[in-house]
Amino acid sequence: MFVFVCAGCGAELTTPLSQVSLPVHARQKYGNGAQLPVLMRSGTFAVDPDPWGGPWRMWDEIDPGEAEARGIYAPVYALSDSTPGASVIAPGDIRGTRLIPEKHGGACCGLDGADGPNMACKACDLPVATRVDDCSLWQAVRLSSEVVHRVPVGGTHAAPLSWVELAEKGEEMPPFEPIATWGGRLGSNHYWSWSPQWEAAVGHALAHLLAASHGQPVKVPDGLAADVFQRALDALLPTGTPKRRAVLAGPGRPSSDSGVDILLVPVHPQTGQAWTPASPTASTYLVPLPLGVWLRLVSPQPHLPVPASGRIPQDVLRDDPLPLLPNYPFRADRGTFQHTLVRLPAVRSPWLRTILENLTHGASADLF
Repeated sequence: MFVFVCAGCGAELTTPLSQVSLPVHARQKYGNGAQLPVLMRSGTFAVDPDPWGGPWRMWDEIDPGEAEARGIYAPVYALSDSTPGASVIAPGDIRGTRLIPEKHGGACCGLDGADGPNMACKACDLPVATRVDDCSLWQAVRLSSEVVHRVPVGGTHAAPLSWVELAEKGEEMPPFEPIATWGGRLGSNHYWSWSPQWEAAVGHALAHLLAASHGQPVKVPDGLAADVFQRALDALLPTGTPKRRAVLAGPGRPSSDSGVDILLVPVHPQTGQAWTPASPTASTYLVPLPLGVWLRLVSPQPHLPVPASGRIPQDVLRDDPLPLLPNYPFRADRGTFQHTLVRLPAVRSPWLRTILENLTHGASADLF
């Protein structure tokens, strides 16, 4: 466990927190006017290795060598020039700070952090953090690595859970959920949708799937995996008989066939490390998925409705009321997909660069 303290005066700024991996949807901007919940679970923090927020530099101001040194292998609109390594926490875990009123940014319904740090240490008035809670953004507080330090507390640290424990205790992430809004003329304050976390997770994984494909058709498992991946893969990759196959692999799953080179695997929520098979081959490409998404993909599909008499068994689907489902096909999150793809060395391949350029110019809009 750690507490974060002000570098200026040493005042404690947080409750005790344990470190976890940064959620893949941390930089997602979702919808228009949506009220997204808190990004981090209470009692946890994650370190963002990349810069976030202003000041910004346009792409034509950046030397290609500098961009590659920062892990960027394809053009982007602009790059953040802020200090990397911010610690991201839940707003409810901050202590001993006050908001800076003049740093409200250009927000719509809350704070977006566009004007830089908007929270100051109460004890010494040093700007220490940026709160984000505007509509369409995940709510979080970002503690600046330059002026906030973490200090160990509480003695020994608990070891991360094993993969077996995670497979048994981990929570599945539902693919659908109600999205809260600010309401409309008809009074509705939510709508049923594909989960924003799923859209971000699939956007991240889709970039890896394209890199793993080497420009060849890819087939993913039938069922929910096909629902969220196959349409985009078929549209972005050449047509024809699939030559590469992706399978779900991970703790408790049977070993994959020797001819499978692409594995959809879970990421450890505490360490951020992807699950690795006992004997991976040199050609094995691991496509990372958040644990909750992976658990849902490998779980058995619900039973089809069957005639029943008396009380309906718990495992039988009901048709009254009908299950709530989105009324549109799944779309991966465009921003997460692009953010991931430009950071994969494979994007330097001409065919993959073309996919990125088409996305930048508005093509494939129905996929994202």
